[in-house]
Amino acid sequence: MPQTITKGYKALLAEAEAKIKTLSVDEAKALAGRDDTVFVDLRDPRELEREGRMPGAFHCPRGMLEFWIDPESPYAKPVFQEDKQFVFFCAGGWRSALAAKAAQEMGLSPVAHIEGGFGAWFKAGAPVEAPAPRPEKSVG
Repeated sequence: MPQTITKGYKALLAEAEAKIKTLSVDEAKALAGRDDTVFVDLRDPRELEREGRMPGAFHCPRGMLEFWIDPESPYAKPVFQEDKQFVFFCAGGWRSALAAKAAQEMGLSPVAHIEGGFGAWFKAGAPVEAPAPRPEKSVG
């Protein structure tokens, strides 16, 4: 029997967007470089290698977020225990909306995410560290 999805990604995103703060790229740019704000890049390592990075952002693969936030987890990262604002972003804003909602539900505060994600950040001409050149493979 085929699966019946009772709540799709659009409903999950709408629920998240209703509960979290969404920043425009301009609002996010105004926070960049501030000591009281941590930008959290949720993209996977292949995306970072391909597209580059936001300068100063902390990389946390989306699949590890809840484990890195919880201080009781053996995987906890100290950055998430700091008294700072956390701004999540992914490639296009979907994963970061869901991540910001999960982080907020866990008690992390304040949190927000960037509308349109890294793609919107890049398109707006905001600072980006280019990907490192890939070493050429030697033949033979």
